[in-house]
Amino acid sequence: MSVTIKQLQSHDEIMSAFSVIKQLRTHLDEDSYLELVIEAQEKEGYKMFALLHEGKIVAVIGFQPMITLYYGKFVWICDLVTDANSRSKGYGEQLLSYVHKWAKENQFESVALSSGLQRTDAHRFYEEKMGYDKVSYVFKAGL
Repeated sequence: MSVTIKQLQSHDEIMSAFSVIKQLRTHLDEDSYLELVIEAQEKEGYKMFALLHEGKIVAVIGFQPMITLYYGKFVWICDLVTDANSRSKGYGEQLLSYVHKWAKENQFESVALSSGLQRTDAHRFYEEKMGYDKVSYVFKAGL
């Protein structure tokens, strides 16, 4: 099984992940997706990696290195999705483990993320498979 993890940086690389990201971020069209990724990379240090199986993107993760008073130096997982046709093959676990390794190598203390309330399968994955603790609720106000 030929599996590789690759950072997506160029416009073409970023766009190559759209069909997978769209499964998680259904509200985005190609233009707004590309614009947001580029702006996040330039202004927020956002990083996007794809897991490729035999040359095809099957999972994508996006994250930001951050510093806050609550978490200290940490990595925030912004996006993590595996293609619907490739789930339950360990791809999400491989990408999340890759980010854990990246965080350690870059002297970050922890990795955090939020997950929609309805995503019970994802919660089970984070808590049971990946060892995450549920530490807070995330609140959002539209402006």
